[in-house]
This record gives sequence, C-alpha cells and structure tokens, in this order.
Amino acid sequence: MNLRSPTPSLRYGSAVVAVILAIVARQLLDPWLEDRLPFAFQYVALAFAAWYGGFGPALFALILGVLGTRYFILMPRGSFALDNAQQIWGILRYLIDGTAIALLGYALSAVRRQTTALRASETRYRQLVEFTLDAIWMHTDDKLVYLNPEAVRMFGAADPAELLGRPVDDIIHPEERPRALERRKMMRSTGKRAPLTVMKFQRTDGTPVLLEVQASPIEYEGRPSIVAIGRDVTERIRLEEQLRQSQKLEAVGQLTGGIAHDFNNLLTIIVCNLDLMKELPKVPPSAMQSIDLALNAALRGADLTRRLVAFARSQSLVPQSFSLNDRVSATVDLLHRTLGEHVEIKLVLEPNLWPAMADPSQFESALVNLAINARDAMEQSGRLTIETANTHLDEDYVRGNPEVAVGDYALLCVSDTGSGMTPEVLARAFEPFFTTKASKGTGLGLSMVYGFARQSKGHVKIYSEPGHGTTIRLYLPRAVAKAGATGARKPDLLQAARPNERILVVEDNTDVRETVVRQLRDLGYDTLEAPGGAEAIDILVTDERVDLLFSDVVMPGGMDGTQLAEAATALRPGLKVLLTSGFARASIQDGATSAYLKNLLSKPYRKTELAERLRATLDAAE
Repeated sequence: MNLRSPTPSLRYGSAVVAVILAIVARQLLDPWLEDRLPFAFQYVALAFAAWYGGFGPALFALILGVLGTRYFILMPRGSFALDNAQQIWGILRYLIDGTAIALLGYALSAVRRQTTALRASETRYRQLVEFTLDAIWMHTDDKLVYLNPEAVRMFGAADPAELLGRPVDDIIHPEERPRALERRKMMRSTGKRAPLTVMKFQRTDGTPVLLEVQASPIEYEGRPSIVAIGRDVTERIRLEEQLRQSQKLEAVGQLTGGIAHDFNNLLTIIVCNLDLMKELPKVPPSAMQSIDLALNAALRGADLTRRLVAFARSQSLVPQSFSLNDRVSATVDLLHRTLGEHVEIKLVLEPNLWPAMADPSQFESALVNLAINARDAMEQSGRLTIETANTHLDEDYVRGNPEVAVGDYALLCVSDTGSGMTPEVLARAFEPFFTTKASKGTGLGLSMVYGFARQSKGHVKIYSEPGHGTTIRLYLPRAVAKAGATGARKPDLLQAARPNERILVVEDNTDVRETVVRQLRDLGYDTLEAPGGAEAIDILVTDERVDLLFSDVVMPGGMDGTQLAEAATALRPGLKVLLTSGFARASIQDGATSAYLKNLLSKPYRKTELAERLRATLDAAE
C-alpha cells in the first residue's frame, strides 16, 4: 500500500480534470437539467479537488469553475453582461457555495491526511515489532496478552496461541521468578521502568535461555500492563565466560613462567654443583648417597618446573610427525603398572589414523597425566577407555572455540567411569594447583595437558557430568608427512673440550655464572666471563680468542641474549653461539622467530647435557 501524499502536479492536475469533466457533463445534460441543478457537477469537482489536493487545488478549481461557467455555460445561452443581475447572482452564488464546499472538502482532506499518517505510523510500528530481532511481550494482571513473532520463536512455541493467556511466570526460569516478581512490584508502585538486566528464562520444553531484558509499565486497553523487550545473550555470555577463563589462565601462565625462570636459575646452581661434588675424589659412600638423594630431589623440582612452564605454553617442544596409536600402545604397559589391577584399560584405536604433529615425549606425559586423573576420579577401580580417531573441526565448532583453528586433527579420547565433574569444578579444571584430591594431587596434570595442547596448536576439551564419568578429548594437528620412527635415546656421554677451546660465558646471575664456569673448566674449556651484554661486547672488540658465546637470554641492561648474539656475530663472523634460559623459546620471543633461539639449552641442565650441546655447537658446520 502506498501511504505517501500525492505530488503537487498530481493534486493540481486532478483538480483541472475534475472541473473539465464537471463542465462537460453539465453541457451534455443541460437540456434535461435546465436550471434545476446549475452548478451540481462543479460542486462535486470542487469537493473532490479540496479532499484530494487540499486548499490550493480547491481554490484553483474554484477560479477555473467560474471561468468555465462564464464561457461554456452562460455565453452559449446569450450575451453575458455585468448588468444582468441573474447572471451575476449565479456567479456569486457559485463562488459562495463553492467556497463553502471547498472548505468542507479541505476539512475532509485534513481528516484523510491524519488517517493516512496514522495508518502509515501503525504500519511502521507493526513492522518494527513484527520484524525486530528482539523478543517483545506484554502481560496484563501477570497474564500474557501479546507476543511478537521473535518472542514466540525464542520461547519455543509454534504459535502465539500456545502462550497467550498463560501466566508470565511460565516463560521465566524458576530460579528467577522471585527477582522478576520484585521488579514487577517496583514498576507498579513507582510507574518507572525496570533497569536493564540479564535474566534466565525458559522455553516451552524447559530449556533455559539467557535474555538481556528491560521492562516498562504501560496502559493497554485501559488496564495497567507491563511490556518487556528481551534479547538472547546466551551465546554472548558463554563466549565472555570463555574469554574470562582464557585471560585468567593467560595471567596465571605469565606469572608461572616468571617464577619458573628464577626457580630454574636456583636449580641450575644446585644440579651443577651436585654433579661437581659427585666427581670429587674419595667421596664417602654415605656422602655419595646424600648427593644422589639431593640430585634426585633437584631433578624432580626441575620436572615440576617443566610442567609449570608447559601450562604457561612456553616450554621448548620438538614437534615431529608420529603415530598416536604407536605411542598409546607403547605406553599401555606403563599405564597398567601405574593405574593398578583394579582399573580396566580398553583400547579403541583407529586403524587408518592420521599422523599427528607434536612432541611425542610430551604426548606420552599428557597421556599418563590423563590416565592418572581418570584413576583418581574412579577411586581406584573402573574402566579407562582410550580411543583414537580422525576428525575435522569446522567453522561452526571453531566459532564456539576460537582458540583452535579449522582443520584436520588426530584425536585422543580418554574416558573414565568415575564420578564426573560439577560445573564449578569443570570451570577450573585446567588451573594449575587446583585439585579436588586434597593432599593426594598437585593439580598440575590437566594444566600440563592444556599447555601442551595449546602450544602444539591443538585443542583440549572436557565433557563431564556428575555421576556419568568424564571424557577428555585431545586434538593434535594432522601431520602432512607419515610418522617416522624415533631413534633410541643417546646415552649420557661426557664430551670434553679440545685443546685451547675458549668460551665466553655471559650470565647476570653471579652464582649461576660461577657454577657454569667451574663446570666448563672441569670439562677442559678456557673461559672468559661477563655479567651482561655490554661487558661481553667489550671483550669481543679485543683480540681475545673466543670460540663460542654461551649466554643467558634474559638479562638486564637493555641487551638480551639474542641481541648480543647478533652483535657478536657481526663483530666476529663465524662465532658459534649457544643460548640458555630458565624461560623457553615461546615466552622469550612471544611468537617471533630467531635463528639463535633454535639452539637453546633450557635450565636447569646436567653437566652431560651441557657438554653434549657445547660439543655439537662447536662441531656444527658453518
């Protein structure tokens, strides 16, 4: 329906056409009408012009009617003279009656315009209400009297009749009904709208839905009523909660990485000095036993730190293509011994499984952590199911889990028949040191798995309900190449220095620097020392011989290890560089790439590891 006002040309044109048709009709019917209805047709034309076109076209039609009457009606009947009282009176009567009729038509035109405007307004607001993406509903005496189509859809009804006449509490979740009642009382007593809030409603099938809702008191059909507008924010709230959880884990990870760095420096001093003490001549057996106990404790501390760094997603990984099936099969004997005879282990392995791209040793650690976590949830008895499968994560899944990318993944599922997790426990499951096992657990198992998955560009998801067990799914990116066999672990060989090899040690921690220098001299290397990058540059600009730069990465003074390496190799092309840090590659570079960080020795390290890495770096081709 076209509710717009007619254009000026249409209004004036219709007035002209109406007057001409009136004169023509008067002329054609003149023998029968004579003087009984001399101006009837002109009056009709005036009324139409005023109603349709308004005051201007009506005035124009009136003047045109006078001229038409003068030339087409009166003149053909005889001469027209101003002293002819009858003709003059006819013209005046036409003007008077025509003006009255024009005013009446104009009044009707105003009514028509108001009606048209009202109809247009109603149409606009009906379209706004009917086609809005917000749910709108109204209730009188707490009974639903109106719902727009979006409200009908949002509350799960097929037709408004399913909800009309029902109590408004039927669409409000039982947990929220007391609060909703208080809001209605406030609106009725004050006459003011209720503030915007998020409330839980429910669909006709009982499914909860979160709405951002605002309500106002109104009068509907003469009775006090309340109109409410709601927007579904269920998905938004879920994504905000995911973001908060991610930010919380990120903050904890950054704190963890910083603590791990300082702790690794302390462990480096302890481990290196214990290694040196073991090599002292004539160490009594009792003292050697104490050294071994202390060394084992320090190495366990280093393992704990690695797990913390894994949660922080900053440990150094060696990703390679491997088969999840092979690793699971190789680890199952260890799981039998670890979990005990009361836990049944069931394997469901995909025969055509895609190879995964990740660190195989870290994957084994993650699998053991998941199995131990499941055993504790089953209270030492139950069934543990380990499954592998090929899967593709599409855009719909990624939209709800933005931390993972679309693509193909090798999937590991670890399911237990335990007690399951409550929503509160599930929300904190990946937090380090959060545990429900009291004194039995450290709370680092799942956090390590989380860090491993994220750093491997994978994904981990928990599905759990109280009383129905838990399934944890670990997604690892599909490798393009086939899984290759991993070589056997090399024995710990002490690879000493060759004659006259000299190493420049750059370390800001004095105790660490002194300990490293003792180890290097014990291995047969000549050493130079510097507490920072500037002091190291001062040495390198001299004629002092330096075969390898061994530097910490994170140092004060404005020059870190990678910057020092670049400056050193610019001064001495061909200089070999080995970097070390209590931090690891990912956290140091924050995602950036550096050729020097590819050769990184993580703290704490054993003397054998230091010797092996130094020898490999010195013997590497240019």
